[in-house]
Formats: sequence, structure tokens, C-alpha cells
Amino acid sequence: MSGSKIRVLVAEEVRYFLQFVEVPADVQIEWLPTSAAVPEGDYKGLLPLLSRRVDESVLERLPQLMVVANFAVGFDNIDLDATRARGVPVSNTPDVLTGATADLTWSLILAVSRRIVEAERLAREGKWTWHPTLLLGMQLSGRRLGLLGAGRIGQAVGRRAIPFGMEVVYWDRIEQPEFEAEIGARRIESLDEVLASADLVSIHVQLSEETAGLIGRDQIARMKDGAILINTARGGIVDEDALCEALESGKLRGAGLDVYEGEPQIRECLKRLSNVVLLPHVGSATEDTRRKMFELAWENLMLGVRREPLLTPV
Repeated sequence: MSGSKIRVLVAEEVRYFLQFVEVPADVQIEWLPTSAAVPEGDYKGLLPLLSRRVDESVLERLPQLMVVANFAVGFDNIDLDATRARGVPVSNTPDVLTGATADLTWSLILAVSRRIVEAERLAREGKWTWHPTLLLGMQLSGRRLGLLGAGRIGQAVGRRAIPFGMEVVYWDRIEQPEFEAEIGARRIESLDEVLASADLVSIHVQLSEETAGLIGRDQIARMKDGAILINTARGGIVDEDALCEALESGKLRGAGLDVYEGEPQIRECLKRLSNVVLLPHVGSATEDTRRKMFELAWENLMLGVRREPLLTPV
């Protein structure tokens, strides 16, 4: 019997980080593996991973739920209409993963533009002889970086472009005058114009009904020949079949992906292409960042079950 305990459901996969927070004496944790369904019960709080879909069917099992504290900056796994209708506030973990994700984005930019994975594989195999045209890549200095989305992460990626001598343009529904003044970035209102003029396009928008399939066959066709596409946002933003076609034909020089439409499954066409760098959704995977993400999600969880204002409400 839990007595007067406040029962909360927490993703089993974040158990390691519990050592960094204080669990109040009146709180009882039940660990929830990704493979398990949400149980029915008088749980007051839910701390899920991005892979956990939280919709009406889940909410029906949790009639006393008072907060969903998502362990992610994104929240496309949550049916916000359903939570809003039930008066259940939702939080996410912005800011704390900005730097780590921007660094990872640049890891992909460098890996694709300089063909690092291909070169590393060739070096390991020992089947190479140096010659002037061996693994020629793209020099970044003097190139244009096009950011699709200029929120926290997009701006952080843009700032990192300046030491490389790149010009930065961005497409976003909201003007960012401070960002423009800081690094000389320029806002372009037309998505087509950004795609047509950028040597390297990096995606940093949230996945929503408006952005699902944002980069499809028509949009890729408008990109510069030999351009590079980077996606560390969400897989559903890019039509991966169209991307495969553009990479196979040589329309695009290469791509760097940390997210996928059907993750953890990755299309075979992407896996067999040598001009694609594939990562397993590790944008925020540093010790410091993941710990801060949990601490923020946990604090939101504790505030929510006591009906106090959340630190980072969605």
C-alpha cells in the first residue's frame, strides 16, 4: 500500500540519474521500461522519454495525472490537445542541451564536408595510396550555411559557423534581430530561396503538422547541386526516400543525420550510401547535458505533482 505517498511513473532508462536529485519522503517512484505499457493507477506524475507516446489512451489510464515532465526538448510525442483538455500541464528540457546538440551538428557538418567516415574506413583497411584527388571534400570558408529554424539550437549552430568563415542565413517565422546583429546572420522569408542558395542546409525546427515532410522531393530539387543536408531535429521533417534518391544521383554531395522517420529503424538505402553519416540520435549525449536534462525534468515533475508552476512549461 502506498498510503499517502505521491506515486509517479519515471522512464526506467533514466534511473542512473536519480543519484543526482533528492527524492522527497512522500514521493514513490515506479520505473517504467520503454517496452512496457503505461499501467492504470493513481499516479500523479509521468516522466517519459521522447519514445513514449502520451495520448488520450495513456491519459485514460492515469485519471489523477497532474503533470507530464518530458525528458527531451521536443514534445511531438505528446498529444497536447489531449493533455490540455484534461488540464494536465506539460514540460520539456530546453536550454540545457543547446550546446551539446549544436556541437553534434557541427560534428556532422565536418564529417560530411570532409568525408571523415569514408577516410577513416579507408585508413583502417589500409587500401589507400595518397594522390591529389583522394577524398576531395567541401571547404567551408566562403560557403553559405542555411539554417531552417533559428531558435536556441539553430542560433548556436550559426555562431559556430563564423570562425569557419561562413555566411549564415536563416528561415524562421520569427525575426531574430539580436542574432543578426551578433554574427551578421540574415533572415530570408522564402524557404525556397534558402534552399536554392545555401551550400549547406541544417534543420532546427520542431516537428509539427506544419513541418512534417517540410523537406520533400520538390524542396530537395530546389537545393544547390552538390549541397549538404544536416538533420539533428526530427526525422519526420525530411522525406527520406527523396533524400536517398538525391544522394544516389549526386544531386546532393552528402547528408548527416542523427534522427530518422522510423527510428530506431533506419532505411536500408541510407545505410548503404557512403556519402551519408548516420548517428543513433545522440545530439544531447554528453554526461553533463543528460544529467541536467534529468534534473530539470525531475524538478518539473516535483513541482507539477504539487500544483506549483513548472520551470519550463510547453
